[in-house]
Amino acid sequence: MKGFLLGLLLGLIAIPVGVFVYFKYGHPPVAVADPPLPMEGAIVDVPLHARIDREYPRKPGLEPTAANLEIGAHIYRQQCAACHGLYGLPSQFGKTMYPSAPQLWEPHGGGVVGVSDDPVGETYWKVKNGIRLSGMPSFDHVLNDAHMWQVSQLMASADKPLPGNVLDLMKQPLQMDPAASQ
Repeated sequence: MKGFLLGLLLGLIAIPVGVFVYFKYGHPPVAVADPPLPMEGAIVDVPLHARIDREYPRKPGLEPTAANLEIGAHIYRQQCAACHGLYGLPSQFGKTMYPSAPQLWEPHGGGVVGVSDDPVGETYWKVKNGIRLSGMPSFDHVLNDAHMWQVSQLMASADKPLPGNVLDLMKQPLQMDPAASQ
């Protein structure tokens, strides 16, 4: 019995020491090109979706009027398009992120575009709070509440007919800042 208890005790000590050594000496996958850890998706996705489902606002903060969608389009171009792409113009570096940034103007399954099948409050929650370990920042201290709702309403309307000026904004390529390329 003493041997069993000693083995159990040593096993319980060896596991955390082994995990510490694994992380201490840089063996976990930390580069974007590295394969994910086993169950990494479940470890991150399950609590993320549980929290979003618990906290997202069920009632939109504003309506998807033509003016709100246009303001949302301008904000999207400035704050989101570099990672999430534009209509017919996917982001090149957003696809190289880990996990890759969803291309929010690309259709997928059943005519859905981007996150247009998500409740607008869920998109708002993601814009406001960001998503850890994904590259998605929190815009809580960057945009005001109305701006976050305007972008969220734009994304919820991505699979619906949009006012012409809004669609034109989403189809125009981003202009690179000449000073940034020097």
